[in-house]
Amino acid sequence: MNPLDFSGKRVLVVGGSSGIGNGIAQSFRQAGADVHVWGTRPDAANYAGEEGSDLAGLGYTQVDVSSTEALLAAPAPFETLDVLVLSQGTVLYKRQEFAPEGWDKVMAINVDSVMHIAQRFHGHLKANGGSVIVVSSVAAYRATMGNPAYAASKAAAVALVRTLGQAWAPDGIRVNGFAPSLVETKLTRVTTDHPERREKALAKIPLGRFGTIDEMAGVALFLASPLAGYVCGQTIVVDGGLTL
Repeated sequence: MNPLDFSGKRVLVVGGSSGIGNGIAQSFRQAGADVHVWGTRPDAANYAGEEGSDLAGLGYTQVDVSSTEALLAAPAPFETLDVLVLSQGTVLYKRQEFAPEGWDKVMAINVDSVMHIAQRFHGHLKANGGSVIVVSSVAAYRATMGNPAYAASKAAAVALVRTLGQAWAPDGIRVNGFAPSLVETKLTRVTTDHPERREKALAKIPLGRFGTIDEMAGVALFLASPLAGYVCGQTIVVDGGLTL
């Protein structure tokens, strides 16, 4: 029996319309799961032709996760859930996060929505003995110059994984996460598309390269699978050695 076969499983990936979230969504689909994603645009057609966005074979709903009212009102894609992936996230540059508006926006998406969505689907997950996977960042463990809200929000996500992992284990729900370093996505282009910044970033990574979306998706599948059946409340650092 293949422990990475998710045939018949139901998966919701929040932030699954692009980047790491989209890679995770497609990997679960390819492993046999029925996968639905939440994204920011009106419908899946709005992502057509965009690099890093492949919604073929996925269900889709537009949900503004920065609004608690919107995420609570959005229709549930399935009656029960086997896996809930919380991959939503944002970052604001040019010191916007030092201002109240920027701070509040980042925290609403990166922390508040993680808790509210997880809580909303607690019953759906409990019914199936499901798994929650929170995509955090190595910013949770080190200073991130110019981005106080991003760093604080990712540290909060790691703490939330520990706390929910402990609280929900008796319900048969495993809560875990992983913390990537630089992966080439839309969110990291400010570094990966800038030659000088790119070179400096690579010099700090012992493996000498950025991570790939497929590698991040592999960690998500592992955490949701029986292979990680005794892993609870943990955030796996997936950074090529950056934080060593």
